[in-house]
Amino acid sequence: MFGPKFRFTHDEVRIIVMALIELKNQLISEGRYTDAVDDLLVKFVE
Repeated sequence: MFGPKFRFTHDEVRIIVMALIELKNQLISEGRYTDAVDDLLVKFVE
């Protein structure tokens, strides 16, 4: 029913968040939607 839960270290979360922010900036510069990236950022920051 629910997907697997993963445990990330603080450093891994930091790297993932930085990569998502970089992807979001790239999408913004291309004029594309960032909704999916925004959703992932919220999940990782919580």
